[in-house]
Amino acid sequence: MQSSTLNLIIVGHVDHGKSTLIGRLLYDTESLPPDRLKEIEKISEALGREREFAFVMDSLEEERKRGITIDTTQTFFKTPQRRYVIIDAPGHKEFLKNMITGTSQAEAALLIVDAQEGVREQTKRHGYILGMLGLQQIVVVINKMDLVDYSQERFQEVKEEITGFLGSLEIRPSYTVPLSAIKGDNVATASKLLPWYSGPTALEALDTFAELKIEEKPLRFPIQDIYQIEGKQIIVGRVEAGTVKTGEILYVLPLKKEVKVNSIERFLAEEVKKAGVGESVGIFLGDGLDVQRGQILSRDLGSIITNRIKANIFWMEKGVYQMGDPLLFRCVTQEIPCTIEKIYKTFDPASLEVIEEATGQIREAEVAEVMISLEREAVIDQFQQIPEMGRFVLEQQGLPAAGGIIL
Repeated sequence: MQSSTLNLIIVGHVDHGKSTLIGRLLYDTESLPPDRLKEIEKISEALGREREFAFVMDSLEEERKRGITIDTTQTFFKTPQRRYVIIDAPGHKEFLKNMITGTSQAEAALLIVDAQEGVREQTKRHGYILGMLGLQQIVVVINKMDLVDYSQERFQEVKEEITGFLGSLEIRPSYTVPLSAIKGDNVATASKLLPWYSGPTALEALDTFAELKIEEKPLRFPIQDIYQIEGKQIIVGRVEAGTVKTGEILYVLPLKKEVKVNSIERFLAEEVKKAGVGESVGIFLGDGLDVQRGQILSRDLGSIITNRIKANIFWMEKGVYQMGDPLLFRCVTQEIPCTIEKIYKTFDPASLEVIEEATGQIREAEVAEVMISLEREAVIDQFQQIPEMGRFVLEQQGLPAAGGIIL
């Protein structure tokens, strides 16, 4: 059984082979139920085609519409090393909104480019989104090599085109892999039709990537509330990263004040020695400590403590935001009045066309690169390091207006 999981997004221009590649990955890793495979073979035979792996995604999509699948947004496959979760990206706008507001967390990406067509508009849009999300673990696959006779020259041309574009966005893919998803060449097993290529297969490349392993990060425990229970001051909250143990010394941020964990309290549990990611617990640090909701208990001083934040935000409110209008910044349990002091540029997430640079307003469904000015210091981390400490919501007049990722 795999002990680890990596969240993966697979993106590319329409008709460049995303569905076929996902189907092939599921087939080559024996992640398809036998009845699903028989169904695909039956449909393919009826249409007089080879086994058509794109039907895997069509079948899953139909099940999703009918509410049959256990998980409506994710597909799974596995290798001997680990399990993979493919995060569904139905459209640029929806995908960005999901990533920014916290329903998805991609750790790696696979970007598909058609060997015949080369880089297209959607390829560029997806590349831009990967850069915006700060993804560092990226495999570029040059698909449909069978349609260019497995030409090394054509592979090099497309590779230079895509790496040049990504380089302009300061994205450097870890690998560029030639393959044919429909034929199964170089997806899970090396192909004899690519004797000039000595690099990893697509699956081997993915297996080199590291999981986020949020449980191994330094402790981040946002204080949600403080209660007096049986004469003791108990701090309650949820472990967002790392672990907390009795007896250890922590810091209260942003004060950088040292405190000791005297005990960990869990309802109907005795002598709790440790709590991990996702657990909601109480912590007794001693009486008389001046701690407040919104402060962060941390094992180290690695967090960023600042009152100015550069971020990408997705504006969800129907009204137009005018620069300088008051907002409320919410990140975990932190709630800090703020304004946007600078809007570097706004763009349409569907087309990724820059709408306006150095503008003074943001409209509904626009993405903006901004500088946020907070009334007091916040404790934050990079989104790709500790997601819950690196994304936030902006409220306007008591209602959520935008989601953001800290740059």
